[in-house]
Amino acid sequence: MRKIIVIAGATGNLGGRIVTELLAKDVEVRAIVRLETAIHKIKELEQKGAHVFQVDTNNKSEISKHCIGAHCFVSALAGLHETIIDAQKIFLDAAVEANVPRFIPSDYSSDFTNLKEGQNRNLDFRRAFHRYIETRPIQATTIFNGPFMDLLTTDMPLILFKQKRILCWGNANQIIEFTTTQNVAEFTAEAALDEDTPRYLRIAGDRLSCNDFVKLLTEITANKYKLFRPGGIGLLNFLIRVTRFFAPSKNELYPAWQGMQYMRDIMEGRIVFQKYDNDRYSNIKWTPVKDFLIHEGVSHP
Repeated sequence: MRKIIVIAGATGNLGGRIVTELLAKDVEVRAIVRLETAIHKIKELEQKGAHVFQVDTNNKSEISKHCIGAHCFVSALAGLHETIIDAQKIFLDAAVEANVPRFIPSDYSSDFTNLKEGQNRNLDFRRAFHRYIETRPIQATTIFNGPFMDLLTTDMPLILFKQKRILCWGNANQIIEFTTTQNVAEFTAEAALDEDTPRYLRIAGDRLSCNDFVKLLTEITANKYKLFRPGGIGLLNFLIRVTRFFAPSKNELYPAWQGMQYMRDIMEGRIVFQKYDNDRYSNIKWTPVKDFLIHEGVSHP
């Protein structure tokens, strides 16, 4: 019998990739989308082979009826309190009502279990949802993957391409874990079908320090890269407080100070995984940072 996986957030980048990976495994995928979801996004999912259900996402019972018979509910939502906590609670309760045995929350982040609460807003939302999920009669599995590797060429100011510098706060040998969005999607699809997952799964496509980035960028670009060290963690914490005071941006998912909080967390060294679950599914080919950057055109002719 074909397994049934329900997914919320299927119209997003990660969610869409998870849908594709699940359908490649001959799984019945049910995508729960909001009533106001654009028609072209619904058609894209249907053309892939997913069953799409437009529902009032505030109506637990309406969601629940589309979860009946499912083996796992996968959340790939992105947002703030009203999404990560409020909306996910409704989806979780709908899954419980339909007797879905497993739930994968929308974490896909650095491992925040050893971080201090109150220092990273977006991770605090996930921590708050975890407290709720632990009270519900369902098997939950969180996937921790470190920063998305894709951010290295977009929003994460670690590689300063124009200045030929690597931004470093604190220890230049501190290991940072990266995983591509595609690898996270592949792993999530496998985990959704795996009935014996632990509470936490930790993966990393590659592990590099700032010093490693200096060597790598110098190698693949034929330009001499150097470290740029504006200060230590103490200064970064001060800048976070100042930036947040003058530009609180409470309704933005990634205001400048939120990105700085993520940078501080990965540079402090409290989120490096002690063990990895990369080998749990042997068919996944993990993309190293070097290959990713070359694929993105970050190399000399």
